[in-house]
Amino acid sequence: MTKPSGIWAVVVAAAVTASMAMGIRQTFGLFLLPLGTEAGIAPVSLGLSIAVHNLTWGLAQPVTGSLGDRYGAGRVSAVGGVLYAIGLLMVALFPSVLTALLGIGVLTGLGVACCGSGSVMAAVGRAAPPEQRGNLLGIAAAGGSVGQALLVPYAQIGIGWFGAAAALGALGVAVLLTLPAARVMEWSAPRSAAPRRGLMELPALARDALAHRDFALLTVGFFACGFQLAFLTTHLPAHLALCSMPPWVAATSLMLVGLFNIPGSWLCGRLGSVIRPEVALGGIYLVRTVAIALFAALPVTEWGTLLFAATLGSIWLGSVPLTAAAIARRFGVADMGALYGVCFFSHQIGGFLGAGAAAVLVDRTGNYDAFWPVMIAVGLGAVVVNWATRGPIRAVAAA
Repeated sequence: MTKPSGIWAVVVAAAVTASMAMGIRQTFGLFLLPLGTEAGIAPVSLGLSIAVHNLTWGLAQPVTGSLGDRYGAGRVSAVGGVLYAIGLLMVALFPSVLTALLGIGVLTGLGVACCGSGSVMAAVGRAAPPEQRGNLLGIAAAGGSVGQALLVPYAQIGIGWFGAAAALGALGVAVLLTLPAARVMEWSAPRSAAPRRGLMELPALARDALAHRDFALLTVGFFACGFQLAFLTTHLPAHLALCSMPPWVAATSLMLVGLFNIPGSWLCGRLGSVIRPEVALGGIYLVRTVAIALFAALPVTEWGTLLFAATLGSIWLGSVPLTAAAIARRFGVADMGALYGVCFFSHQIGGFLGAGAAAVLVDRTGNYDAFWPVMIAVGLGAVVVNWATRGPIRAVAAA
């Protein structure tokens, strides 16, 4: 087991890495309209690039998680930071539909799979003692939310002062901060938590895990999380612009999501140590879906939008530590990165559909009105499947 001082070093490094990786991707929605005006990239093209980003992330996450389990999450994260920077700089220097699809769609998708919350949470889970795991996962997730709170205004100011391409370039340079953090986090996986299976056995590991009824339900529920959050991250700024809201409302809303998610993620992690994580996840999806239903039904106002953002922010990434804790309870931490990746693939299929279908819808109809009922139905489905799970048997939980 890692010494207490070493545990906190891992938690801080994981928070910094996730903060950059997750915070930058949360700014993509701010570029949806400005890149169209500045570089001729149609909003539907950028929206589909973000959808490809989500799908690439989901496809790569089981692989990067498995590699992190075996060789150390820090090494994988360092590679991801470089890919992330190349993807952003490619669009900044040569803005076009093709570079958007390759840079934002593929390279940043691979980058966030390597150094996003899914990879770094496994390092924290391995470093933490079982009785503190939920709490420390929550702290790492909360620290990771700082990136969204800081990077959203950073991006918005950059767009206003220097243009969208220059702001993307600045984000590409900023993501390189993940490299020194990766060295501290977990450069080599601890032998005490050696993965039971290698990369070639990942398909078999996925089949075995999904054969467990409750892991399958957890995975299905995670689809809704990706669907809802990808739509909101990508399209909320454009939706607010269509509702004649000033640009500062969109930027402030995304910043509030990050600010309120700092205590929210920590509290969700703590909650997972008190009650069964799947029960807490169902509660999160219920609160989020009710908030979405109210926002869709009521007239869009500045203060109403900010209240909506603060409510969502308090539970925005709370599903991450809870899902990680649920997996650790059922299967232990040896293959945690790979198993989280399997579960997360469902999340990113949801993200691909949430971002992509909404981009096509607004291009065809000029608004998002038809999408809100779908958001509500998907969220309620996630509540049902998470509350249908059963607690792990004692032998599996102790593993």
